[in-house]
Amino acid sequence: MWFTSDNAGPAHPNVIRAMSRAASSYSGSYGSDALTEGVTARIRELFEAPEASVYLVATGTAANALSLATLCPPWATIYCHRQSHVVDDECGAPEFYSNARLTLLEGDNGKLAPDTVAEALRRAAPQGVHNVQKGAVSITQVSERGTVYDLKTLRAIGAAAKAAGVPLHMDGARFANALQALDCTPAEMSWKAGVTALSLGGTKNGLMAAEAVVLFDPAYAWEFELRRKRGAQLLSKHRFLAAQMQAYLEDELWRSLAETANARAAQLAAGLLGVDGVTALHPVEANMLFLRLPRALHGTLQAGGAKYGEDSASMPSNPDSPTIDVRMVTNWATTRDAIEQLLSIAQS
Repeated sequence: MWFTSDNAGPAHPNVIRAMSRAASSYSGSYGSDALTEGVTARIRELFEAPEASVYLVATGTAANALSLATLCPPWATIYCHRQSHVVDDECGAPEFYSNARLTLLEGDNGKLAPDTVAEALRRAAPQGVHNVQKGAVSITQVSERGTVYDLKTLRAIGAAAKAAGVPLHMDGARFANALQALDCTPAEMSWKAGVTALSLGGTKNGLMAAEAVVLFDPAYAWEFELRRKRGAQLLSKHRFLAAQMQAYLEDELWRSLAETANARAAQLAAGLLGVDGVTALHPVEANMLFLRLPRALHGTLQAGGAKYGEDSASMPSNPDSPTIDVRMVTNWATTRDAIEQLLSIAQS
């Protein structure tokens, strides 16, 4: 009963087989291989973006930090939600690679409101050269609270960024989960909504270690290439990143895996929210649940073998409180049996 993180889930068998095939012969290095060319073409096709630049890296931290460093100069600021992943879970990597500042904005359920973004951009640098300049906007889709930006909101944030003359970055570590939740196309949830650079996640959804950076404005491509090399993310045996991404995108596997993860989360939420004293801290819209549990129930679940974490926004919890806030995350390999087992313990 693993619900700690989708990072804890296994790599999909198709991905392992693809890496094995890539290991069976010689190939060009540093991305000069047929697999990388094929993945680039496939992502351009999926996103209806024939001019997009596509680069593979090994981690989501690298995808976010290098993207933001490319988009935002060191004398500027990156506007993001105060609970975004680039704030709480990157150990300062976006600041380190960009030398820019993060400006933290508030928003309900882990999401920025378009008016909040527009107002922050409007108020930027009132004293000109004496102030940090407006540099970029970054949003997380799915948000760190498990919620999903709808297309209308995305387009409004994109419009605010465009009006202010700054690029929009999307941290899409769970891009596929959001895509399934909205039942839309990749293009609609990215460049058609105003996204300049996308960190397209795969590791949380069945890959071993591979993410893609998709730059919809090719003007940023050469700088990103240099930053990727300088940031130690240009792998010599690059084909092993490409093999993973190829398997991920083949026959819509990425969407199928995300659909399963979202469905398991909905099943888990439906069962737990029917247990006395359990409440949702945020809407369950993808594959993450944030719940308030009676502490006695928490103890029972833990004793029964359920693995999940406390909600980082509430830590450290008060041990004398009758309740505890927790986070549970499903993934593509979460089974119905595992959820039914947890629910059986919770409902007993």
